[in-house]
Amino acid sequence: MTPEWMSLSEIAKELGVHPSTVRNWADQGSIPVHRTPGGHRRFRRDEVELWRLAHQASTPDEAQLVVKTALQRTRLHIGEGILEKESWYKKLDQDARQQYRLSGRSMMQGLSAFLASENDDGAEAEARALGYEYAVRARRYDLSIMEAAQAFLFFRTSLLDAMYGVYESASVHSPYAWSNLFRRITVFTDRVMMTLLETYTAFDRTNS
Repeated sequence: MTPEWMSLSEIAKELGVHPSTVRNWADQGSIPVHRTPGGHRRFRRDEVELWRLAHQASTPDEAQLVVKTALQRTRLHIGEGILEKESWYKKLDQDARQQYRLSGRSMMQGLSAFLASENDDGAEAEARALGYEYAVRARRYDLSIMEAAQAFLFFRTSLLDAMYGVYESASVHSPYAWSNLFRRITVFTDRVMMTLLETYTAFDRTNS
């Protein structure tokens, strides 16, 4: 099994540089590094791999690989305590709360499919399906259109925060990667939001 943590000399060998180069990068904050209680430098393999990909990215296609790699390594953890502070969440029963806790995972899976898709129609369909899912779920639990939007924005913000954490911990500074990341996430999540609102409007029109 490939070790998750690596020493300075192991990382230097993998990157093909002298250990003193990696030491300087680490001390300057140019490469992601962690310190043991004894002060030794240790490196997470996945963070360094993401850092390496980002520093090699010089085209939009290469940057998209960085973004997809970062997303695959993003772990979305939303504690009950954070959700309890949301007014819309307080209105839900236990079954509804469980469904909403799965919403962040659904959005990550949808975004992953969107980033991997080269077919704009398929990407559009993925976003619209998620928007419809959010709308139907909110209506089922008697949330208003404002509360449904707040719920969606909560999970979008949580996803963005998690991805920012991955990028920051891996010291990713590629301008291609950053610009592509923001653009693609914005396009996808805006479409989800628009579908959610359109679906709610259609429900209200039908029931009026």
